[in-house]
Amino acid sequence: MDSQLGLIEQSFNNRYTLWVHAALDELPDSFTITDPSISGHPIVFASRGFLKMSGFSRAEIIGRNGRMFQGPRTNRRTIMEIREAIREERPIEVNLLNYKKDGTPFWMLFKMSPVFGKEDGRGTHFVAVQVPIVSRKHMRNSGMSYSEDGGGSRLREIVFGSCRREVCSDSLLDLDRVLALDSDETELEIEDSCEASDLEKRKAATAIDNILSVLTHYSQLTGRLVCGKRCSLPGMGFISSSLHISLGRIKQSFVLIDPHLPDMPMVYASDAFLKLTGYDRNEVVGQNCRFLNGVDTDTTVLYQIKESIQTEQACTVRILNYRKDKSSFWNLLHISPIRNASGKIAYFAAVHTEEGCRNQDRHGLSLEMRQLSAIGAIKVAVRSLSMGAGPSKS
Repeated sequence: MDSQLGLIEQSFNNRYTLWVHAALDELPDSFTITDPSISGHPIVFASRGFLKMSGFSRAEIIGRNGRMFQGPRTNRRTIMEIREAIREERPIEVNLLNYKKDGTPFWMLFKMSPVFGKEDGRGTHFVAVQVPIVSRKHMRNSGMSYSEDGGGSRLREIVFGSCRREVCSDSLLDLDRVLALDSDETELEIEDSCEASDLEKRKAATAIDNILSVLTHYSQLTGRLVCGKRCSLPGMGFISSSLHISLGRIKQSFVLIDPHLPDMPMVYASDAFLKLTGYDRNEVVGQNCRFLNGVDTDTTVLYQIKESIQTEQACTVRILNYRKDKSSFWNLLHISPIRNASGKIAYFAAVHTEEGCRNQDRHGLSLEMRQLSAIGAIKVAVRSLSMGAGPSKS
């Protein structure tokens, strides 16, 4: 759990300055930010507006997946549409029924947009704005009107007009009850879909623009710029957010290497690999694995690895590698080609196991079985993605 919280903290600190949290907190909108590179695709930021709307505290949300807000009446097809958008790293806007902490269901306009690193085109985060949908039926039944030139926050002023200051607090409470709906009416309403108005859609679009502006500004100060559209440089490789999520479920120490790019860089590094070597993800992704070698690394073994890659064959070697702190360890390294659904090699996977930890498997699996298990899971993730939407690297 501590390692997960550390990754969540790094999710922002490695990309933005420390002031980004305060700047995002000043925005009035209800939104969350998630990181697809962390196992489970957790929420790494929740705005004050979202906390107020959902009834959860920040501590209850950070590190959790957005599925915690779904319930029995949440439309499964809509959830699949959102997952598909995440897999394809594209924006999406849908009407969604979610649940508050107290179990109350409510309709909202869910608008999600990916955030990309400008230097490499990788998806870094997803921004999801949630705008509560005010039921048109209850507004009509209550004699209310919804102004297209103002936001939902002006509803009380629209209803009560210029006499707003003279309205007693009891009247305001009555209006709140109408907007919130009583439990019986809710059961009737949530059976049908609820459409967002043009005003609510514009409010969501404006919120996305404002959030992206904040993220862009505070990423400029660190030199690791982000943008709302993929803007990768020629020759740079990336893997999709959906593949990130699938690979994040694999607990072994491994990296994914793209043989189609110059110098064969790593395009993915698992959390266990980072823990084993002491590096941060941004320090290894985009680099060739040779930084793990040192003065006492056997060049004969390096040649054996090179030959297996050239012949597109799997190999297992014992090699002396070095951590970030310069300490050495014997690495029981297994390398295997990973093919996409069409049978072409998409990546090479390298599973790393420290020699002293070879017998520390709680399921009683041998080292070889653990390595093959990891390779099998990686193959399934890559092939499933390529069958669904084409490989990340054609």
